Amino acid sequence: MVKIPVTVIIPVKNEEIDLPNCLKQLTDFDQLILIDSGSTDQTSAIAHQFKVEYYNFVWDGKFPKKRNWALRNLEIKNEWVLFLDADEYLTDGFKKELAEKIKSPHINGFWVTYQNHFMGRKLQYGDTMKKLSVFRKGQGEYEKIEEDSWSHLDMEVHEHPIIKGSIGKITQPVIHNDFKGLEHYIARHNAYSSWEAKRYMQLTNSGFSKLFFRQKIKYKLIKTGILPIVYFFGSYFLKLGFLDGKPGYYLALYKANYFFQIQTKIIELHQLKGN
Repeated sequence: MVKIPVTVIIPVKNEEIDLPNCLKQLTDFDQLILIDSGSTDQTSAIAHQFKVEYYNFVWDGKFPKKRNWALRNLEIKNEWVLFLDADEYLTDGFKKELAEKIKSPHINGFWVTYQNHFMGRKLQYGDTMKKLSVFRKGQGEYEKIEEDSWSHLDMEVHEHPIIKGSIGKITQPVIHNDFKGLEHYIARHNAYSSWEAKRYMQLTNSGFSKLFFRQKIKYKLIKTGILPIVYFFGSYFLKLGFLDGKPGYYLALYKANYFFQIQTKIIELHQLKGN
């Protein structure tokens, strides 16, 4: 069997629930790399069971974080890299399209669309998640954010890849289905919102000019205090999230609450700074 000439890199921490289903879909790729952050569950055992390359990353609080560290330090055997999370699953359609698209000599990266599942339901509407998660080795790296003094996240979560040259898109979606439940979802987004609030405070000093267009819009809406309302209205009504029933409503509300957390944490940071 001819393997797909792509190196799949999966950053993980305590992913024993989602990881087996993820790895089962990747047997036809040429190289699989799993980068751990000191998991205390069965993550490392699962990695060895599936015979993937396994590395434990210990962050020193400085650049690079986990994904850029992998790009800079590991032996990546293929010309193309796909970054995948443990709760993301590849379909046969996606793999077939990926294998064809990477043959293009003029494209250095691809946008990927994700098919969300939430609270047991496949969502057809609402805000669609997209990531630039496929790119040519040596032609892309995640943006560097000056966060040595305040970040608590050892992996690039909100950082975007900076790609040299042209970017295309893969139309077949990746399945995004986290089986760890709402407690994990809420805890994760609580950590993310703290990071975003601290980054906003940093940007008030360094400036917002270097941000991507979507990021600029987000932070402008955060500054006005209306982002939670705008997001919920756009996702639930304009993008027809209400057609996904209760799970569509819950997800839109959770995401709006996420932006509300960012806004109120920024207010708290301003208050602490004033003191």
